[in-house]
Formats: sequence, C-alpha cells, structure tokens
Amino acid sequence: STHHQVFSSELVKTKIPALAELAGTIGDPMVRNRGTIGGSLANNDPAASYPSAVLALNATINTDKRSIPADEFFLGMFDTALDEGELILSVSFPIPEKAGYKHFPNPASRYPIVGAFVAKTNGEVRVAITGAGPCAYRQIEFEEAWADGNLDPEKIKDIQISDEGLASDIHASAEYRAHLINVMARRAVG
Repeated sequence: STHHQVFSSELVKTKIPALAELAGTIGDPMVRNRGTIGGSLANNDPAASYPSAVLALNATINTDKRSIPADEFFLGMFDTALDEGELILSVSFPIPEKAGYKHFPNPASRYPIVGAFVAKTNGEVRVAITGAGPCAYRQIEFEEAWADGNLDPEKIKDIQISDEGLASDIHASAEYRAHLINVMARRAVG
C-alpha cells in the first residue's frame, strides 16, 4: 500500500489512527502517492517513520517466503532480515488499545529528526524510536515505566536518555536527540 492509501484508509483510521496519522506525515503528496510501506520497511532508512510503528505495534512482516516478527526484522542502518530477492507482500498489525505517534521533523526533508511511536496492545506497552540512531529501536526504559499500562507522560518525564550511539549531524546533536526522545514519547501519549 502507498503512504496515501494507509493515510486515507477508513479501516486504518478506525482501527489504528496513529498509523494513519504517521503515514500522512511522510514526505509530500508526490512521495505519499508513490512510496509504499513495504518499500520503506525494506529500505530501513534510519529516519523512516514506519519502522517505529511496526516495532511499537509488534507487527509481522509477511514476505514471499516467510513471516518475520518486528523484533527480528530491523538489523541496522539500511539492513533488514530480508534475504536477497525476498519481497514484502504485506504487514500484519495487531489492533492496539491505544497508540500514538509524534515526530520532530527536519524542516527541509520532513524526515523525523526523532520520532516516537507508543502502543499498548493486549496490555503490553511498546515504545519505538526512529531518527535517533542507526535504525528504529525499542526504548526499554519507557516500556518499563509504563509496564502497568498507565501511559501517563509524567511517568517518563525524569528519565534521562543517554546520547551514546545516537546520531549527531548538522540537523541535531546526539545530546539534543536524546532530549527529543523523551519529549516526543510524552507527546505521543499526551
């Protein structure tokens, strides 16, 4: 599905509105009408939005050969568990009880400098961050703080994120990205 199809799907808007919202923030109308969720996941750009949703929602990537759990799919910068020639056919998303996505966009590219997707599914809270490191990853400290299922932003406010291993470039320092991780996660549930 294209980003626009995900964004405009009544089914997605009804069942996982945060995923529809995320799709609507990708690029510009040209990109949203041509780019696909499968292409984005296969590319695994460090600042792509979809990987954070796939991780936080604990989705399954279905290929022409197998089904790959989200936690096993993203290996590193532009690297996934896909074999040579393996194609993504679909992505299966569980329906969350609650989910939210917020990102701080680069003003030029609109890619997230940092994005946070928070989802509570079957009582389990998962938090995934994009834009901050070599690829999207789960933010375990926040998951532990919200383990009781109460997604109160105040519960993570004082958690200091280390800037070790985070990206530092002309758009944002690693220290600033560490700060944004906390801010975006709180906004995602606020």
